[in-house]
Amino acid sequence: MFKQHRDMGIEYIKARKNHACYGMGLGIMILDDVYPGFPGDVRNASAFPFPIQYEIVSGIDIRALLWEEDKSPCLDPILEAAKKLERMGCRAIAAECGYFAYFQQAVAGYVDVPVFMSSLLQVPLIQQVIGPKKQVGILCFQERFLTDAHLQSVGIVPGSNYIIAGASDQYGCEEFNNLWNWEKRKPTPEAYYQKAECEIVQACRAFTDKYPTIGAIMLECTGMQPFGRAIQRDLDLPVFDWGTLLDYAYSVVAHRDYYGHI
Repeated sequence: MFKQHRDMGIEYIKARKNHACYGMGLGIMILDDVYPGFPGDVRNASAFPFPIQYEIVSGIDIRALLWEEDKSPCLDPILEAAKKLERMGCRAIAAECGYFAYFQQAVAGYVDVPVFMSSLLQVPLIQQVIGPKKQVGILCFQERFLTDAHLQSVGIVPGSNYIIAGASDQYGCEEFNNLWNWEKRKPTPEAYYQKAECEIVQACRAFTDKYPTIGAIMLECTGMQPFGRAIQRDLDLPVFDWGTLLDYAYSVVAHRDYYGHI
């Protein structure tokens, strides 16, 4: 087991407002739904190098978050979950699905810790780093569910330099349907890694072939980042996903020391 010495900079401690636990990492809200995630999926804690505390958004499943046009019933359970994570002592709060973007402003205004509700928060940054002549290729689960309201809530200007495609509804990634599509999946959701990887790599290749101005890939979905390395290996493009966002989120609330030499 990897062990660290005590941080010698910690000499005096003081309670943080309404925080019950200490040494916490990221608090992640997950849907009240039962489906598995490969290592790298946000609902699989095993692959992340920092502490994760989960909280289920009671009564809100993937159907309510995506399929239902009226999102208002989701708000109170989401706020309740966020507050529980904050009181537990989590240093920042995130969510497990990119479509939680819809509630970014509401949650950020409700708690006193940084809030990262969607991987799509990275899009405005990507737009700046690739320049205005290139497009951000946003690959989401189903394109029909990603609205301007989702985009605007995380600071994306509708009609700016991005292109959206749906892995499921446009490129036929059936292994994702087997996990997240309540209309198609089995009573016990299941998926195969190699098949899922093949499908999403093919989808990204077709996406970039159709739009050669794409300068970076943005993976919206929580379950896509296990395949980010394979996508990058195939396309040789920058790939942003939930993993890159969570690494960043943790780094800004638990900054590391630097050791080296001159």
